Amino acid sequence: MFARIVELTPKPEMKEEIVNVLRKDVLPILRRQQGYMEFLLFSPETKTEKWIAVSLWAAKRDVERWELEGYPHVEAILKLYLVAPAIRNHYKVETSLCQHFVDALKA
Repeated sequence: MFARIVELTPKPEMKEEIVNVLRKDVLPILRRQQGYMEFLLFSPETKTEKWIAVSLWAAKRDVERWELEGYPHVEAILKLYLVAPAIRNHYKVETSLCQHFVDALKA
């Protein structure tokens, strides 16, 4: 399993709007992608901090395909709501440490 972690800095007045855009526009796109497993959004309690978005993918090739083929469209959608471009990184998930989570995703 692989995780794609994105740091977002939304415009302060766009908190509710960006959540709605992620729910209505971005999630449907993600759900159609091969290997996509889950999306988690972490929003801070203050408006000035970065948000963290984590998407989980079955295999490295799936997240790499998303980065090249799918994300540019999402990036164009989100740029209206962000102060600066998102920062993106990929990580291998050490599933041996989170078996309950892995089992829940498989269910």
